[in-house]
Amino acid sequence: MKYQNTLEFSREMDEKDPLKSFRDRFHFPNFHTKEVVYFTGNSLGLQPKTTEKYIKEELDAWAKFGVEGHFLADKPWFSYHEFLSEKAAKIVGAKKEEVVITHSLTTNLHLLMVSFYRPEGKRTKIICEAKAFPSDQYALESQVKFHGLDPNVHLIEVAPREGENLIREEDILSKIEETGDELALVMIGGVNYFTGQLFEMKKITEVGHSVGAVVGFDLAHAAGNINLELHEWGVDFAAWCGYKYLNSSPGGVSGMFVHERHAYKPELPRFAGWWGYDKETRFQMKPGFNPMRGAEGWQLSNAPVLGMAAHLASLDIFEEAGMERIGAKRDVMTAYLEFIIDEISERNNEKCKLEIITPRDINQRGAQLSIVAHGQGKALFDALFEQGVIADWREPNVIRIAPAPLYNSFEDCFRFGQYLESAIQ
Repeated sequence: MKYQNTLEFSREMDEKDPLKSFRDRFHFPNFHTKEVVYFTGNSLGLQPKTTEKYIKEELDAWAKFGVEGHFLADKPWFSYHEFLSEKAAKIVGAKKEEVVITHSLTTNLHLLMVSFYRPEGKRTKIICEAKAFPSDQYALESQVKFHGLDPNVHLIEVAPREGENLIREEDILSKIEETGDELALVMIGGVNYFTGQLFEMKKITEVGHSVGAVVGFDLAHAAGNINLELHEWGVDFAAWCGYKYLNSSPGGVSGMFVHERHAYKPELPRFAGWWGYDKETRFQMKPGFNPMRGAEGWQLSNAPVLGMAAHLASLDIFEEAGMERIGAKRDVMTAYLEFIIDEISERNNEKCKLEIITPRDINQRGAQLSIVAHGQGKALFDALFEQGVIADWREPNVIRIAPAPLYNSFEDCFRFGQYLESAIQ
């Protein structure tokens, strides 16, 4: 497709967009003196207009039924998480039994690693990507220490080569093969939060399994963004948050995937709680933990219904839009935004060189572009904000922008370009 950096072209693209009507189903921030260009769906997605209704339904049920809302509400709280499982499973390419929505992201990662990071003998090491999201780094370090091991020895980070911004896939795969029978776990962010690099999860899983390791992913920046096939890829476990591309409230509930081959293994060590206990006998309160089948067996406490209601409002929109259409728009819109940035960079190269460090290959990225503004940096970010661009700054020098397909438009991309050039000037 031949792109044009014009208002007319952007509006023509919006007119042809099969997802254009979804934009009107979200609230856009109105705190700024100007109409905002919201490009931070990779940090916090916008609120669906139906979210208030979904939450109010549960508040009304609480007022009407009290504790009996667990069984008498239109969506009984006792099984509320089940209304979300199949919808979430479609987003990540899983079977319903393999997915549960509960807790928060890092909590879920810890719960899963209790079961799937089991260092024994010489098989003790974890491979992760360098400059993972800090919470992942802290979680991995603490898991290694929990087993009495030294992170400096047993936690292996694969980094970009000298002078490069991205991690080469072959370096990850070769490190897995090199570590071999010393490797207990591969745990990588499916999309790196800083650069927006998408890793080839299927290949990483295959190579990890070939040396006898368990393979899991943090999908915080992938769920709702990337077309995933966790079941087919054979991933052992994964977790993701609901509040970025999935638009499900600040700090909202998290998703958890456990492959069906681990569906019922009572012998797996885990930190157990009563909501993960077999629901047919849960209220008999018997000693000894008998987990539910599938991912539900990793639940701890009663469902956080209000947070789940917010999540359900967004999942219903995703189900209606479909990940296939979302992914198709994601690739075209991100490429259009890339084209605009490149054109502006070329025109203004003497004042500010803009370097996109996110992969150019659409198969290695999602709806995110990370930009280094050589010569201006934070000053350029601040100037963009003054013009109504809600983007994200990451030290030491990266501006992250994310054109979310459900609510961002091609005209947003054009307007961003206009504001970017003005900010450079």
